[in-house]
Amino acid sequence: MSDYRYLGRSALKVSPLSLGTMMFGGPTEENVAHRIIDKAREQGINFIDTADVYHNGKSEEVVGRGIKATRDHWVVATKFVNSHDKGPNLGGHSRKWVIQTVENSLRRLGTDYIDLFYFHRAVFDAPLEEPVRAIADLIRQGKLRYFGVSNFRGWRIAEVAHLADELGIDRPVASQPLYNIVNRTAEAEQLPAAAYYGLGVVSYSPLARGVLTGKYEPNQAPAADTRAGRGDKRIAETEWRPESIEIARQIAAHAKSRGVSATDFALAWVLNNRLITAAIAGPRTEEQWDSYAKALDFRLSAEDEAFVDHLVTAGHASTHRFNDPSHPVEGRVPRSEPAVPIPLTRPLRAA
Repeated sequence: MSDYRYLGRSALKVSPLSLGTMMFGGPTEENVAHRIIDKAREQGINFIDTADVYHNGKSEEVVGRGIKATRDHWVVATKFVNSHDKGPNLGGHSRKWVIQTVENSLRRLGTDYIDLFYFHRAVFDAPLEEPVRAIADLIRQGKLRYFGVSNFRGWRIAEVAHLADELGIDRPVASQPLYNIVNRTAEAEQLPAAAYYGLGVVSYSPLARGVLTGKYEPNQAPAADTRAGRGDKRIAETEWRPESIEIARQIAAHAKSRGVSATDFALAWVLNNRLITAAIAGPRTEEQWDSYAKALDFRLSAEDEAFVDHLVTAGHASTHRFNDPSHPVEGRVPRSEPAVPIPLTRPLRAA
């Protein structure tokens, strides 16, 4: 592979496909996961994405064992904030949790450094300065090389960049938003903000959790061996919408007329955006990974772009009035409800 790209304004080069490992340590057996990792490396993929919360840390463990012999080849990304454990400081933005989760991730991954450490999501009522200070300390200790943000709106991307400037560390190098044909909301502010502040964009769910593969039929129950058929909570909240399934059917027909699969087309569409550095493709099976890798060879035309624009308006989702319940809109705070401690202004600093 020759198409390595600088991640934001950093000097770090990554492949345009990142191997997503959400299924590792769960539905994907370890021997299969390791075959996928080895195959990806042979194909030139050098970017792998996991998180502390995926299958309660088992994904990190599987990844760690799978890359042990070739650790320095890989740009390893993991995340913090979320937690399955119960407790006021088990998760979130506190210095306590940042340091604890880094130590746990290092142990599970079997490494002494993490290449890219993401905020997994925003915590609406917590300050941002404390975790950025903790990350700065961990970077200085050599435990982290770079950091990034995931599921952050544009103003939070800006705020984290400003905090990094004030703390004398490099700005975050990556933003990880959800981005695909049937959910283009990241185009409105997240992608432009990332570009302005020097972050590369490593988007996730390019296939809309499998909807854009065209395997679902309108008004039909999903097959039992699919993510929707297994009752996955996130697909039910986000992509399992009649409008998206109908659009996926049209995408599949258009892709066939272009001589490619729906998977190739949907993934290539994401990568055809110059504001995208890489896309995370998360296979459950080795066959799925094989299908993802083919997308790198397909080039969209102006007619393809216009076709997608006709189906889904730029900056919008396929479904009118859709909002992701896990990442709610924050701009309405009724006075008739109890106050929520949201830090609405930046703290004043001495000149």
